[in-house]
Formats: sequence, structure tokens, C-alpha cells
Amino acid sequence: MGSKISGKDLISLGFPKNNSINIALGYISRYKKREKKDHVLLELKSVASMPDKYLSDPIWGKVAESLAKPVEVKMHTLKRERVPFEIFGENEIEDAAKYQLYEALKLPVSVQGALMPDGHAGYGLPIGGVLATDNAVIPYGVGVDIGCRMSLSIFDLPASYFVGREDELINILIDNTKFGMKETHKIKADHSVLDRNEFLEIPLLRGLLDKAYKQLGTSGGGNHFVEFGVVDVHQALPEWKLNPGSYFAVLSHGGSRGLGANIAKHYTTLAMKQCPLPRQVQHLAWLDMNTHDGMEYWAAMNLAGDYAAACHEDIHRRIGKALGRRTLVNISNSHNLAWKEMVNGQECIVHRKGATPASINTPGIIPGSMTEPGFIVIGKGNANSIQSASHGAGRRFSRAECKSQFTQHEIKKRLKTAGVSLIGGSIDEAPMAYKDINTVMSLQSELVTVLGKFIPKIVRMDKA
Repeated sequence: MGSKISGKDLISLGFPKNNSINIALGYISRYKKREKKDHVLLELKSVASMPDKYLSDPIWGKVAESLAKPVEVKMHTLKRERVPFEIFGENEIEDAAKYQLYEALKLPVSVQGALMPDGHAGYGLPIGGVLATDNAVIPYGVGVDIGCRMSLSIFDLPASYFVGREDELINILIDNTKFGMKETHKIKADHSVLDRNEFLEIPLLRGLLDKAYKQLGTSGGGNHFVEFGVVDVHQALPEWKLNPGSYFAVLSHGGSRGLGANIAKHYTTLAMKQCPLPRQVQHLAWLDMNTHDGMEYWAAMNLAGDYAAACHEDIHRRIGKALGRRTLVNISNSHNLAWKEMVNGQECIVHRKGATPASINTPGIIPGSMTEPGFIVIGKGNANSIQSASHGAGRRFSRAECKSQFTQHEIKKRLKTAGVSLIGGSIDEAPMAYKDINTVMSLQSELVTVLGKFIPKIVRMDKA
């Protein structure tokens, strides 16, 4: 069996006595342990003799790279000076988040940074952090919930559709949305994203296809939600074919589920092994975009982003079918992803970890809390924010602080005052946990133009 192959076997095939042996043994253990030893050795002999031929091979590419162009693993040091940056709403942001950005700005690969007014501390980059890098992608600069996004569907229904239908609408949400680790739809949906070649070509993803199929159209825990509400459109874009006015709408927030979490974990581990950094910035380890792992992460990350979009599409399709009404317009955006963009004339990898893309005339959604409005916006393309804006109100209190400071009674009182019905939810996501969204929006008036508001009425979240 492949698992019985030793380092001596590889040396006899022509492998040099370096890290290429450890890399090969790791791949054999992970992907070839059920195959016959002779067959695996025959493949490895070919890789050892012609590594350039295998550089793009999904299984042996990393091994071939270690043979053809070995990379020296060395401790990276931070630069003394920070690259250019801007903080929006600095007085509303905790020091821990600012310090995280300051450290990220000293990375050898950093080009420019920014912090949005909803910023707060996270792992690696702060939440609300934006970082442009030179030919390097930071898995924790994207985050664990790859592709987490907002999606707003405005229906061909008036705002008055809520009157007398609260119980009916609550049941529609319960029947057509699933949350957390255990809930899945009884009738599974299919989607073209599940047919993508990446699920066959990238070894890690082969084992995640079944999970992705089962979790399609579901939402995670924490602050993920699906809400019914009223949209007040102040100014409509011509391509929307929508008149200003008040409409019935559904807003969802969620990401790539177990698929994205596994991708983030796997490639963060690889990055931290290949790119040692001082302890305080170890979660900012990067993958070179010219390497096998860098290119593979980029493909897997974009697949997870498209899968997250597919989950939202399925949620909105199910709800639209239950309502029996068509969607007039859908507005959506990711806020946990990396993009290739031009920054001051240089192509960079722009990481947005909890930040909304806000290039000129790009539409997006910035939610508040379950009792506060969300905002429909278009970007102004501000270069100082790296064409970004906040992804929400941002947390004022951590989940642990919520449990010690707030009670269910306070939450129910706040919901009643706001006229909001809550299905599920937990004290961790208390409305009081978040900053004032109106304050946050006032601090980014130079980043986005507001086109309308979403007022939540019925909110569905994971169970407490």
C-alpha cells in the first residue's frame, strides 16, 4: 500500500535529501494510501525524473515544485515602517483592532491598508480590515467564512404585504431556511457550482463535495440570518427597473459553510508552516501566488465564494417559490474574500475581511442589527479605503461580554419596541452588542452613497 512507502524508497528514486521527501510522504499518506505501493512508486519515479511536467498536476504539483524549484523556509521579519493606510471612524474602533492593522501594514508583502468604521479585533486581520499585498494571499486575511456575503431580494409586493400575515411569513421562514451544524433541507437542491472541476482537481475538495451538497441553501450560526423586511428605495439605479418606493423584501447573510471553513483551516496551516512570522503576526502568514499552494488556495477560495453565492440563491429561490411572487431585483456582495485589483497602478491582492467592495457605482448591502436598518449603497471608489466600506455596524461587545451584560428580557423588550419578531437567535447576537449603524454610516459618507434602507420585521437565526 502507498502508506508503506518510506523516505529511503524516495531517495532510491532520485529524490534529494531535503524537504521534498516530507512533502511527498505527506501527499502519499493523504491521497494515495489505498493504492498499491508499486503503482505509487512508478508515478513518483516519473515525477522525480521530470518535475517540470508535473508542476500543474493536482496531486503531485506540490511535490514537483519542491523538486524543480525548492523554496527555502525562513523566518520573515516585519518592516520598520508601515505602508500607507487610512482608518475611518477611528474614535469608534477599539485599540486592539487598530494594533492588528498596524502590524499587518509592516508585512514585507503589504502595499496599502485601511480599516472601516465597523472595525473590531479578529484573527490575523481585524474585522473591517482591508489589506493590499504584492503577489501574496493571506488565508486569514480572507477569514474562516470564505465568501460570507449579503443578498437582498426585492419582491413585486408592497410593504403592506406584512399586514395580517405574520404567522404565515414566520412559517415560510421556518420551512425554507436551515441553520447551524445539524439542519439541512429534506429535499436537496442541485446547482452548477457543485459540478465545478475544482471538486475533482483539488484533492482537499474531493472529500468536501458531499458536505457541500448537503449544506447547499443553508446558513451558519452566529450572526448569520434570513430576514423579511421593508425596503424603502430612495433612488433606484436604471438597470434595476425599479421605481422609488416601499417594497416587501428578504435579506440574507451567510457564507460558504463547512466547505469554506475546511479550506481556510487547511491553507492557513500550510501558510504558517511555509511562512514563519513573529508570534504576534503568525496568523498573517501568506502563500506566494506563484507557488502551487498559492494558486490552489486561490482556486479553492473563489470556489467557496461562488458556493456561498449559490447558497443565497437557493434560499431566495425557496422563499420566492413559497411566496409565489417574482423578484424585481437582487442586490448582493461578498465581504470576506480576496480580489485581484489595481492599487495605485500596481496589481495587488486586495483582502477584505468584513469589508464591502465599494468601487465606483458598485451596489452593495450594509446591514445594521436585528432591530436597526440596513442600507442599500453604491460605492464612490475612494482610493484611501482601497475602494471599500464597512460590512455592517460592527460589534461593540464580544460574545462573552454579551452573556455577562445582557438578559433575554432586555432583548425581548428591544425587539418589541422595534416591532421585530425573532425566530431562534441567542444572547450573543443581542441588538445591543452592535455599534449604532447610523453613526457608522455617517463615518463613511465619503465611501458610499445611500440609495435606500432595509427595515427588518421578521428575523430568523440559529437557535440559542
